[in-house]
Amino acid sequence: MKRVFGVKKDKEPPPSIQDASDRINKRGDTVDDKLKKLDAELSRYKEQIKKTRPGPAQEAIKARAMRVLKQKRMYEGQRDMLYNQTFNLDQVSFAAEGLKDAQQTMSALKSANKELKGMMKTVKIQDIDNLQDEMMDLMDVSNEIQETLGRSYNVPDDIDEDELMGELDALEADMGSEADGVPSYLQPDKEEPDLDAELNLPSAPTGSTTAPAGRSNAQQAEDELGLPTVPRASVRS
Repeated sequence: MKRVFGVKKDKEPPPSIQDASDRINKRGDTVDDKLKKLDAELSRYKEQIKKTRPGPAQEAIKARAMRVLKQKRMYEGQRDMLYNQTFNLDQVSFAAEGLKDAQQTMSALKSANKELKGMMKTVKIQDIDNLQDEMMDLMDVSNEIQETLGRSYNVPDDIDEDELMGELDALEADMGSEADGVPSYLQPDKEEPDLDAELNLPSAPTGSTTAPAGRSNAQQAEDELGLPTVPRASVRS
């Protein structure tokens, strides 16, 4: 049967935008190469025309140059069409890429929406409010515990605050009545009085003095101690 009806050939997949763009770019490169060759040929003819004298030879060179110039114009037109086709393909490719990005974005948003809905089922506003209330109660209990632990054991509970305030006022009044606002028990001690000055006693000598002639050492010592001299009787022989 296959020999009679033949085998159905598989259809080739249609070319993609990138394949078409690559094909056109190759054609454009070929046209550019041809234009370069024509430019070189025109430059050679131009030099020959300058060197050749007017006449049949120069006219023949000009005819060849005109033919090359026509070919150049034709290839330039083909190159412009290829450039336009490439530009159109680039626009289509850009639009296609934009649509693909939009599809991926929509898929990601749908997946995220589904996950958020599942998460919202497990999280309730009422549960959050209850949790906040419990946390506030726990903080209040913690503060009460800290205050209880921070109490002083040496301070009795039956202290009268009015009595303490009265003592404080009396202390302030006492401080105000003292000199310079300092209580007497906080003022420095006064210097002790000089008893020698009050009794008008002579001051002790500080240096040694020369005893007058006729005075003994004992009398001189008595004078140095500040004692009054006692007259002594002389014994006559």
